Amino acid sequence: MAIGKVFLIGAGPGDYKLITLKGIECIQKADVVLYDRLASPKLLKFAREDAELIYVGKAPNNHAYTQEEINDVLVKKASEGKIVARLKGGDPFVFGRGGEEAQKLKENGISFEIVPGITSAISVPAYSGIPVTHRNVSSSFHVITGNEDPTKEENVVDYKALAKIEGTLIFLMGVKNIGKICESLIKYGQSPDRPVAVIMKGTTIEQKMIKGTLSNIYDKVKENDFKNPSIIIIGEVVNLSEVLGWYEKKALFGKKVLVTRTRQQASYLSRKLESLGAEAIEFPTIKIEKPKVFDEIDKAIGKIEQYQWIIFTSVNGVVAFFERMKRLNFDIRLLYNAKLVAIGPATAKSLEDRGFTIEYVPEEYRAEGIIEGLKDKIKEGDFVLLPRADIAREVLIKELQNIGAKVDNIHVYHTVVPKQDREKLLKILKDDGIDVITFTSSSTVKNFMEILGEENRFLLKDKKMAVIGPITEETAKDLGLNVVIKAKEYTIDGLVTAIKNYYNQ
Repeated sequence: MAIGKVFLIGAGPGDYKLITLKGIECIQKADVVLYDRLASPKLLKFAREDAELIYVGKAPNNHAYTQEEINDVLVKKASEGKIVARLKGGDPFVFGRGGEEAQKLKENGISFEIVPGITSAISVPAYSGIPVTHRNVSSSFHVITGNEDPTKEENVVDYKALAKIEGTLIFLMGVKNIGKICESLIKYGQSPDRPVAVIMKGTTIEQKMIKGTLSNIYDKVKENDFKNPSIIIIGEVVNLSEVLGWYEKKALFGKKVLVTRTRQQASYLSRKLESLGAEAIEFPTIKIEKPKVFDEIDKAIGKIEQYQWIIFTSVNGVVAFFERMKRLNFDIRLLYNAKLVAIGPATAKSLEDRGFTIEYVPEEYRAEGIIEGLKDKIKEGDFVLLPRADIAREVLIKELQNIGAKVDNIHVYHTVVPKQDREKLLKILKDDGIDVITFTSSSTVKNFMEILGEENRFLLKDKKMAVIGPITEETAKDLGLNVVIKAKEYTIDGLVTAIKNYYNQ
């Protein structure tokens, strides 16, 4: 059996987007992923569905695996011929014990690569507006372990030497010992008034910072109950945060938003929310599936030249319809006789990306808006094709028929409740501090409540609901949900803007 390989990957400081491209590539091809407490769980979404995921986190007095056991797992899995991604918070060689793991692999003849990561020593201060070096303020920075007790008889950390340094001092994971660290620096000559900042859970939406001096920061840390993961920054650069602070000023900083769109579509909404400082937690409540039978679709495509109008009411409808046309080897030029209508800008863009000109996009992105704009354009006897979901509203068909159009309503895709873990949803609602739950269709609302279960409705008591349009709002209210945020423009961008405006008021 061929020996596998291990990638020791720096996962960054907390914000999962701070991992390198190479780090993501290694996760994607791994058979096994070992991840620790400080590596963002969101990085696991890049792993293959069949990858083995092993949590090896270590917290004070609570180790899922000892370091020796982690070393043994790396050797064992690689010896089985597997590609192993070892995710470590920050950088694997900055107080990450990556060197020990690499040594163990070397001793056992196992190939490995080091994938550097962004260390919290520079990134966490940066997210708080603190440059670790700054012209005329600090020309050097020094990274020191904060885990060592300065009162030990034999200190590896030389506090006497550190006290003479004018550069920035950065202690990692030192909150427990901050009092003794500050006392030691003052003892050997540092000014009691030298600025200090302590940042907890840096680069995440739970980031918090307190500032003080060497003489009073211990009391402030105790008073504010700061715990690890935290870093300590000592030096005059701390004062620059007043001017350079940016992360905590984002419009949705600190908010947690539950995204219920399909797995394939959730990422766009999540990225928009995260760009404003929120944390998006994805829990898809809807899944798009192909029809089991294509007879009615194939029949409509077979007479495609007959239609004067094709009305698309979603991006999913566009994708499904043209995938089937391609599957049947139909030339899209056969649509020459048809005028295309899109219910909104996202649907229109999907058509435009395929090279089509759109005849009409209503100002109101719903069936009623389509009818209002087309009632004087569609003639009696016109053939109209509606490629839609199986659960789409009937109002569009009825109104078109009232005009005198001959309507073929075909189901090009089905929406179903995905296989989801109710316990996972309950845990999210109980433990993750969700501020807002977003719904982008009636289906997402109905399926969400089906997965949640009526007996667990109480978990929604303090949760705010954000909806994309009036139809979704009506469904949510019919189910007794507290809708407080409504998009004025019935698009994902409109929904994000509504959430932003709600919290900016």
